Amino acid sequence: MRCTEAQTLIESYVDGELDLVRNLDIERHLGDCPSCTSMHKDALELRSRIREDVPYYRASPDLLRRVRAVTRGAQPETKRSWVPVWAPAWTPAWVGSGAVAALVLLAVITVGFMRRASDSSREQMIAQEIVSDHVRSLMANHLTDVTSTDQHTVKPWFHGKLDFAPPVDDFAPEGFPLIGGRLDYLDGRPVAALVYQRRQHPINLFVWEDQGKYPEKPARQTLQGYNIFFWARSGMTYCAISDLAADEMQTFTDLLQK
Repeated sequence: MRCTEAQTLIESYVDGELDLVRNLDIERHLGDCPSCTSMHKDALELRSRIREDVPYYRASPDLLRRVRAVTRGAQPETKRSWVPVWAPAWTPAWVGSGAVAALVLLAVITVGFMRRASDSSREQMIAQEIVSDHVRSLMANHLTDVTSTDQHTVKPWFHGKLDFAPPVDDFAPEGFPLIGGRLDYLDGRPVAALVYQRRQHPINLFVWEDQGKYPEKPARQTLQGYNIFFWARSGMTYCAISDLAADEMQTFTDLLQK
């Protein structure tokens, strides 16, 4: 892949819109091209800053007044025209506001649906980015920055590189030995990547500080042939990914819950 082609795909790559073949092509290119790698980092930073820094504006007092006036039935003439002709003279004013109430309810439901769709889209984008990070760590022969089976060596290595201390455990007796760790980037931020192994299958365990919206009990999804488990606990979000069978990955995540 040449730079001209890669540069037209970087934004789509960052947004998780490329297929697996294109993902692999652009990741190979980024591994060899400092110029395109710089553009990729700029795109990640821009996306992160848009999410964190773009202001949200409150409704103006005039708009709030008009909305409240409509929802509270503050226009008697409009409200009266909606009252059925058979209704007695003492019919309460709110009877005629049923259509307004229905519209308000529809708006609330629509906003709630859009927010859930946005959250789902963001989670899917993060999952796609995790797959890309996992594949890149295997292809670039850069699985670990610090190689050690000693958790007391791996954990201190992250000091000064992250603004949190990731928990590090070794599960060699259970068949999932720790082999090291590295610094990775996810959703525009640095994260800890702890690396374990099951026979010849590497497992990347990504850890970052975020309350998130993931459940405490690991939830599995499958993407591009990889089993991915997400969960959150004690202010940290965890994601384990590997091509291991789902039951073995479940065993691994169960160890992390103890």
